[in-house]
Formats: sequence, structure tokens, C-alpha cells
Amino acid sequence: MKIKSADIVISAVKPDQYPNEVLPEFALAGRSNVGKSSFINKLLNRKNLARTSSKPGKTQTLNFFLINEEFYFVDVPGYGYARVSKTERAAWGKMIETYLTTREQLKAVVLIIDLRHPPTEDDVMMYQFLKHYDIPVIIINTKADKIPKSKWQKHMKITRETLELDPNDTIVLFSSETGYGKDQAWAAMQSYMKENEVERAKIEEAEQ
Repeated sequence: MKIKSADIVISAVKPDQYPNEVLPEFALAGRSNVGKSSFINKLLNRKNLARTSSKPGKTQTLNFFLINEEFYFVDVPGYGYARVSKTERAAWGKMIETYLTTREQLKAVVLIIDLRHPPTEDDVMMYQFLKHYDIPVIIINTKADKIPKSKWQKHMKITRETLELDPNDTIVLFSSETGYGKDQAWAAMQSYMKENEVERAKIEEAEQ
């Protein structure tokens, strides 16, 4: 994927603030501080388009990034951050749930999970939520550079078994440090963009 342009266009907390364009969207989800911003920056060849922080819970809105004027990345607040108040967690949860379950432009959720550790209870709950609503999922097992290559498959197996991963779901081994898995991550998302192009072509043909 050649990145010609990438800009954050809006930070939204409710549907009437979402972009109006009918363009494919990919939501990026994961526990707090798992590396969503680093994932975005690596994929888009930017150093700090998505701001990284050592402080969990920094993202508190739905941040829409317009890529190549063709599709959006939507960075959602990280889950599982205990020091956020229950009221804030409830508000974030409602905001995320509303977006994920009502947004027609959403093509898939990119669920980022730390390869070094088994998926957390919150990771499992998020995955089950997405499957319940039939929302396509792309699993990114990130931080591959932090463990020996000889142990990659063992750790990916733990991810698959802990999530009880659907055989049809894509899982990509990734490193924001080295860029390993970057092409595979793009390929997974592009498959959904191609599906969108086919759907739009059918609609246009029917309208003629």
C-alpha cells in the first residue's frame, strides 16, 4: 500500500460527529498501551501522526484518520485501564459499542494483541463481542520483536486457543519496530476494501 496522504480529520464521541463520506472504515481496538498508535504510524509511514504515550487511557475519543482520500482508520479508546473511573469506562464503552454496532461504513475491526502474553480477559470479551455482532476481525499479534523468532508460532497458538479463534479470521504477526508483518496487515485490510468496491459496483449497476 502506497500512502499518498494521511491526516486525522476529526475526533468524535457521538454519531452526528462521524465523517459523512461513504468510505470504508477500519477500527483499531486493543487494551490500553498495547501499541495501537505505533501500529498506525508504522503502517502509514509516519512518526507521530497517531500520538504514542506511556500513559494508558490517553485516547478518549474516536479518532478518524483519512488515508489516501479512500478509507479511514478509526482509533478507539483502549480498554482494560483500571485507573479510569467507572463512569468514564462506562461512557467509553457506550461510545465504542454505538460505533461498532451501528456504523455501516465499518468493514472490519483490527484487534491488536500483545504476542508476548496470552490475551487478557478484556481481549477475549472484545473478540466475543465482535463475533456476536458478526463484525469481521483481523487479529494483529504485535511486539513480535520482543520475543525470539523460534517462539513466535508457540505464542500465536496461545492467542488462537485463548480467543477460540474462528478459522476464517486472519491473524498477522507484527512488529512496529521492524515493520515485520506490515504487508500482511495491509493485505488483510485490502481484501475488505475490494469487497466494498464490488458491493458499490453492484449498487451502481442496479441504479442504472
